[in-house]
Amino acid sequence: MGYNIGMTLYKRKLNKIKTFFSSPHNVLLVLFGIVLTFSTVSPMVAILKDTISIHRGTIDSFITGKQTGYTFANYVDLFTSSLARTNLWQPLLNTVLLSIFTIIVSILVGGLFAFFITRTDLKCKKYLSSIFIFPYIMPQWTMAVVWQNVFNSNAVTGTSNGLLASLFGINVPLWVARGLFPSSVVLGIHYAPFAYILIGGIFKNMDSNLEEAATILGISRKKTFMRITLPMVRPAIFSTILLVFGGAVGSYPVPHYLNFTTLSTKYISMNAQYTGEASILAIIMMLFGVLIMILNQRMLTSRKNYTTVTGKAGQISLIHLNKGVNILIAVVLIILTFFTSIFPIVLFAFETFLPNPGDYSFLYTLDPQHLTTKWWLTNEDVTENGMYGQQGVLFNPIIRKAFWGTLITATSCAIIAGLFGTLVGYAVAKRRRSKLASYVNNVAFLPYLMPSLAVGAAYFVLFSKGRVNLFNTYYLLIIVGVIKYIPFASRASLNSMMQLSGEIEEAAIIQNIPWWKRMLGIVVPIQKTSIISGFLLPFMTSLRELSLFLLLCTQGFILSTTLDYFDEMGLYAFSSAINLILIVVILIFNTLVNKLTGASIDNGIGGK
Repeated sequence: MGYNIGMTLYKRKLNKIKTFFSSPHNVLLVLFGIVLTFSTVSPMVAILKDTISIHRGTIDSFITGKQTGYTFANYVDLFTSSLARTNLWQPLLNTVLLSIFTIIVSILVGGLFAFFITRTDLKCKKYLSSIFIFPYIMPQWTMAVVWQNVFNSNAVTGTSNGLLASLFGINVPLWVARGLFPSSVVLGIHYAPFAYILIGGIFKNMDSNLEEAATILGISRKKTFMRITLPMVRPAIFSTILLVFGGAVGSYPVPHYLNFTTLSTKYISMNAQYTGEASILAIIMMLFGVLIMILNQRMLTSRKNYTTVTGKAGQISLIHLNKGVNILIAVVLIILTFFTSIFPIVLFAFETFLPNPGDYSFLYTLDPQHLTTKWWLTNEDVTENGMYGQQGVLFNPIIRKAFWGTLITATSCAIIAGLFGTLVGYAVAKRRRSKLASYVNNVAFLPYLMPSLAVGAAYFVLFSKGRVNLFNTYYLLIIVGVIKYIPFASRASLNSMMQLSGEIEEAAIIQNIPWWKRMLGIVVPIQKTSIISGFLLPFMTSLRELSLFLLLCTQGFILSTTLDYFDEMGLYAFSSAINLILIVVILIFNTLVNKLTGASIDNGIGGK
């Protein structure tokens, strides 16, 4: 009797398991749950192990007198030694300050821009909306290099004179040229499109009944804005804060170029001789990512809703700006976007034709003879005039290999991350209320919240110091890029799949159409716009990525690390040329995508 009952229970469980795995989305959830857990947790475990490992020839080996084994000396030395302030506490404070001020700049600039575009009758909206997102499309370090070229001076920074010093004899204070202030402004402008897109989206689509009700009740515009409009955009502001904070914590290029010591720059400087302690800094950066995820979950669960008490349906007219004020604001914004979007391209182009990059004295005479094409066209006499044995940009094998390597990496990341992300979004949408779907959704999104340098450091430890050595291979770059960029595709897919009625696919199931045919014949065609976005975002982002790939390969593999190599050599014309190539390639692809698919980052806010 007991045997029969046991067999019955066993068969029931077996049938439940068979039924569960008979649904393709359940198979996908289990499969991606395992893969994403391994790809997220394994690097964390590896870098955590690295913090207690003894590294031959580094400080922990000197302190312990051992060459191998495990020790907590790295923690003790980093937190309590005489260098603790220099190696940990000051970089940590600087990182937090940089993140906070970057958030303030991005919300002020992006939020005000969104308000003028969506809530007023400002002139030149289409142009301004399109050009404003350029700083985010372009490589993160673009504005940092431009800042150097404009504000550096021999008298203050000890470098060659920038534009202000060369042309006007203006030497700005050191805090303007380097440090927290310029780093915050540059990063803030880079991430301002986040605020513009998120806040502008709510401004554009918010329920007009709320403000209409306030108008009917005779409430002033100022009070309406403070008591109704701002609370409505609060979720977008919180989302901007989390996204910008996560990006700023792991930013390496901007503080590196502007001489501001943060956890990311300190990690790079310590990694050779203080390897274990550098890994602790990476762990700290990862903890910031976990904190952001927790705050994001709390924000979603505590979000408030607003209900119209009185009023009627209707569209509130845009705020009318006085003609003079309208023109003044438009001119100010056009000038601002010129210096953040067009001026960098012009400046990088000039740099590549200067005999001595950074020397703008030729502008006094505007004599074309002061310009040179050697940085582009030198093919034979590579020892002439400071070429350091390098051929010109157009003939340089290192740059040529890096260019194709960048395209290979970006294309591979886009295809794999786009495919995996689409499947994750589909599976999560089909089982949206299950714990397994929630887990897969969170673990897929976690790498995006992790600082890029910390993710790169974790995979550097996992795949360069273990049995499987993938350092300096495209395989490693693609693996890390896919893990980092899956959230782009999964979120784009999830948002669209949630709007897809299950009845459409159920009708195909009744007719015994296989799952892969349902996907290719029904789901993909209906959701092609979001799916295309899920492929394009990883492609565009990996083209300009540096922090994520910095530790994983040497020069000549991709353009971003090759640019850093030429900067260290002092060949600033070459790095400017690579910057120019990257910007032009990214803008070309962005334009092609816009023309072929109609997709645009600012679409639906004010750009169209």
